[in-house]
Order: sequence, then C-alpha cells, then structure tokens
Amino acid sequence: MSQQHSTAPAPTPTTDAALATVDRRRDWWRDAVIYQVYPRSFADSNGDGMGDLEGIRSRLPYLRDLGVDAVWLSPFYASPQADAGYDVADYRAVDPMFGTLLDADALIRDAHELGLRIIVDLVPNHSSDQHEWFKRALAEGPGSPLRDRYHFRPGKGENGELPPNDWESIFGGPAWTRVTEPDGTPGEWYLHLFAPEQPDFNWEHPAVGDEFRSILRFWLDMGVDGFRIDVAHGMVKAEGLPDLGSHDELKLLGNDVTPFFDQDGVHDIYRQWRLILDEYSGERIFVAEAWTPTVERTANYVRPDELHQAFNFQYLGTHWDAAELREVIDRTLEAMRPVGAPATWVLSNHDVTRHATRFANPPGLGTQIRLAGDRELGLRRARAATLLMLALPGSAYVYQGEELGLPDVVDLPDEVRQDPAYFRGAGQDGYRDGCRVPIPWTREGSSYGFGDGGSWLPQPEGWGELSVQAQTGVPGSTLELYRAALAVRRAHPDLGAGDAVEWLRAPEGVLAFRRGEFVCVANTTREAVTVPAHGRVLIASGEVAVADGEARVPADTTVWWTTG
Repeated sequence: MSQQHSTAPAPTPTTDAALATVDRRRDWWRDAVIYQVYPRSFADSNGDGMGDLEGIRSRLPYLRDLGVDAVWLSPFYASPQADAGYDVADYRAVDPMFGTLLDADALIRDAHELGLRIIVDLVPNHSSDQHEWFKRALAEGPGSPLRDRYHFRPGKGENGELPPNDWESIFGGPAWTRVTEPDGTPGEWYLHLFAPEQPDFNWEHPAVGDEFRSILRFWLDMGVDGFRIDVAHGMVKAEGLPDLGSHDELKLLGNDVTPFFDQDGVHDIYRQWRLILDEYSGERIFVAEAWTPTVERTANYVRPDELHQAFNFQYLGTHWDAAELREVIDRTLEAMRPVGAPATWVLSNHDVTRHATRFANPPGLGTQIRLAGDRELGLRRARAATLLMLALPGSAYVYQGEELGLPDVVDLPDEVRQDPAYFRGAGQDGYRDGCRVPIPWTREGSSYGFGDGGSWLPQPEGWGELSVQAQTGVPGSTLELYRAALAVRRAHPDLGAGDAVEWLRAPEGVLAFRRGEFVCVANTTREAVTVPAHGRVLIASGEVAVADGEARVPADTTVWWTTG
C-alpha cells in the first residue's frame, strides 16, 4: 500500500499567550528563529514608496503567525542613506523616512505583546560623514581633537598626494579619501573601508568606546532585546596601519587575518559590552556579523564572556552538495562546542543573492550573481535547503521574503540601481539591489500591497503571484511550508538547541541525520533516491512516497521524520 506525503497543512496559529510563554524561556536565543526585516523594503505605511517602522508594526501579527521568535531590523537611524542606512549620522534618532522614536517605541511594545523580540542593527565600525563628530573634524582642520576619533593621516609622496597606505575599500577603489582643508588646500586623508561617506572610527580613542557604551544603554532602555553588530570584525586596525602588500584579501571573506579585519583587539571591546548587556534583565543578546577566514576564528567572538551568536557565513556560501554541506555542518558544530555557543544557520540576507536564485545556477558563481538560472530548480532546492537548515542544532535566520520563495530580481535596469558598490568600478559586484526589492503582500495594487505609492525599487511583473495573499492557505505553497516547518520545529522536543547530530548511512549525495526521535533526510541529487522510512513523516519539501518500510525521496527534496 503506497502513501503520498506532501507539504504539511498550515498549522493553527499559536496564541499570543503561548508565544509569550515560549519567549520567556531561558536561553531563548540558543534555538531562536530570527527574521530579518530590511525596513525600506518590508511595508510602507504612508505611500511614499519607502518602507517604514509603522509599516513593520502593522505586519507584526504576520510574523507572529509565521512562527518566528525575534525580528532583526536593519538600520533605521538618521542617515544620508549613502549606503542604505549603514552610514549613521545620529545613533539615537530615527531617520524621518522611517518614522520617529515614538514609532520605534510603539513597534517594540507591540512586538513584545505579540511574544516577539526585537533586535536592532548597530554600526560601530564607521559613521556617516554627516555625523557631528566628523563634520566638526573637517571644519576645525588639522590638529582638531575630533580627527583623533577617526583615522586621519598625512599622505605619502612629495606633496602628500598619495594615500597613507595601500588598503582598498570593500566597495572598490582606495580606502582613503583626501580632504580639502578649511583654507581650501589639499590636506589629510581619512580611512573608510567602505564608501567615502563612511569614515572608520578610531577605536583606540577612549571617546569612541564611551559613546558606544552610551548608545547601547539608550536602546536597551528603550526595550530592545539585542543588537546585530555590523562589521563586528572590523573595528580594530593593526598598529601603524601597515601596508597589505597584496590585494588578494580585500573581499569580505578572505583566507587570512588582515590588518583591518579580525584583529584580536576587537574581543576586548566585546567583553566590555557584555558587562553592560548582562546588567539588563530579559536575556538580551549580541549577534556578530563577523566575516572570518574560518569557523574556528568565528568561535572566538562567541566565547562565554563576549557575544552570544555569530553569523555562519561559511554555511551561507556552501553549494547545494551533500559532501560540502556535511563538512561545513561538522566544522561549525565542532568549533562552537568548546565555547558553548549555539551554531547559527543562514541562507540569505540583504547583502547576497537570494538562495532561490543562487541554487538555480551552477556552483562557483559566488554569492552575488545576476543570472536567473533555472527558477523551478532553484525554488525546489531552496525549499529543501530551508528544511535542512531548520533541522540543524542551534539558531536559524530567515531573510524577509524567502518564506515566499522570492527569487532575486536580476534584471533591474542600471538606471534604477542604488547599491553604492555598483557605482564603484571594482570591489563588490553591486548586485545587492536584487534581494532588496520590496516584498509582495497582495496579488494586485500599485506595489502588490507594499504600500499605496509604488516602491523605491521596481517590482517585477508577476510579483503578486508570489505574495502572502496568493500563498496563504494554499497546500504546498512555500509560505505554508515555512509556517508548518516552524510549528513542527517549535513543538518537537528534539529540534532546536543542541550541539551535535548523529549521521546515518545514506546514498551518495544524500544527507541523513538523527537527533533523538527526529530524523532529517536531504536528497541533494538530481535523481530520486530510496531510503529507509524512519517512522512518521512530519513534513517534506516535496512529495515523498512511503511503502513497505521504504521511502522514495524526489530530487532536491528534504523530509522530516519522527520515530516516536
């Protein structure tokens, strides 16, 4: 007798009270599912084409019903928006395009009432060139004490016309810009590892540390539950700012420690920050965006007296290949175990091509690509990869819209692009706009429910058929797959936190592991495979046929079982 299993039906939404109870668990962050909101692209409340805090607030019930534990908000601070808010002019103010501090307060309060935690972005490596400190440093000229809070240096060459060293910006071009002094003459140079509008702070200056400890307390007092630390590996530079000597290390994820990334001194900063966080009740957390050469070095950021979590970029960059995935999973779990930190797993974010598009293309193209590939194949693999990720021990991150199976928008006209990396010749490819296109909520409307006044990046034709409205209640839809998977993950006692998996024998190209009475089988091949039936099917990313103790798992499909 054959039985067909497909994606489980949508779960009954958990009540507010139940979610609030879950949210108060100790060590909630060890198995949390955290949803990244990119504010300008999530929901627009006032019809100006730009997402805002009130828009996010209005959609919090959707996130509650999706089944996530916390919401991470990309920057909404006062900013000239030279790099989509990662150039902060005032760390204690909300940019008017997103709302006000009162809107932020209301959002935090509403989230807590719904059992959701709020994590905000913190950008400590650099400020905006419109930050009051930097503006005064320029206006006061050479010798200004404010210049010591950044990296100002005289240039090399006969007339100081050459940069102080050979470092290059991650966005391409020199990492130094020469200023025009108040008297109109060419003057000193300042360091910016990213855009020229983002001067790097000098963390050797005590005022910088004092300021950020105050900023932490400001937002903690507002009620936020944690901070995602942007460029957490970049604040401390090697003494003397030595030449690199080679330009092979200028990508975010290099092969070694560089004079400007992953310097050991950053850990002293985080130990001081942890003392502040631990003063507050409610288990507030730090999450590091730390691009390091290895997961072992990433583990340094999450030692018991430092940060709580660090993004696992090695996993994000792994191809849909069983052997590669198993190696990264094993190395991650092994690296985190000695420091007692949870592993984290992530497939997409605001800086990389969405995984539904990455997996639609051949391996080897990197994490920023501009090819649509095989859309059907990409979605099938993305769904399977999601179930694999959610089955692993630790915490998982979901980027807005991936629960809808959104692909990257790869055909944006050049004239609408806004990624600063796109306009700087070398460095990153500048294709990040494709994952930042506002998400669709409804089948129709000027911006498919995003807002009443269009969207700041054009949405593709047919976007509405991928919308929340189009997928809600539809068996087998990607949205219902996520809802069901997150409900199972929360309910099953062997899912969530942990530090190990028990690998099971499986055909080549198939991953199979056990966690107590839970079994996950992921077929990464292009062909169906037959495996033992490991009990009752909980959920699958595609149809799985079970008969006579065996299961036929289609190509690029993941299935969850319970043996209890």
